[in-house]
Amino acid sequence: MNRKEKALEFADATYNIQITGRHVEITESMKDYAIEKISRIERILNRIIDVNVIMDIQRLEHRVEIILKAGNTSIRSKASTTDMYVSIDQAVDKLETQILKYKSKIQDHHAKGHAILNMPVNIISKEEDFEVQEDNESQRFKPHKVIKQKTIPLKMLTYDEAVMKMELSDDSFMLFKNEVDQKLKVIYKTKDGNYGIIEPTC
Repeated sequence: MNRKEKALEFADATYNIQITGRHVEITESMKDYAIEKISRIERILNRIIDVNVIMDIQRLEHRVEIILKAGNTSIRSKASTTDMYVSIDQAVDKLETQILKYKSKIQDHHAKGHAILNMPVNIISKEEDFEVQEDNESQRFKPHKVIKQKTIPLKMLTYDEAVMKMELSDDSFMLFKNEVDQKLKVIYKTKDGNYGIIEPTC
């Protein structure tokens, strides 16, 4: 099966794949190459829902970001080289390594079937200028305002699962509900590469 046939087979799968470009036009060759490489993930992970591939060129950097959603788990990988095809290879390799590292935990987490509570989140705009007169001097301030609202899931996790999700998503922090004591926790990445967990008491 050639690359084009493999890409068409993958596109007909039961999940969605989206490939978008930023500062770069996505050619059919680039699209087919990305789909062919990502299709390797089917062999090691089921319950794939969505795959989002973002290609970007900034000066000499050809960047690729892949966001894969499987069940209730989002997995993110990034790569940057001077060649888009090499960046695709490296991003897929990182994705595959992450999945293999946590495959059993991902499957165990799926099997639990905990209910997920959606939390409202306010999206606040960047600062906007306005002018204030004070003591005959003009000062500029930039107030913030809520521009939209969305929801994010509050998940029931063990500490191990929370660390796994942080590594898979590459987020800087995450709010979750601990499976053991049913209390809210915040896990975050420390500067030395470890993880801290905040336990609110009020």
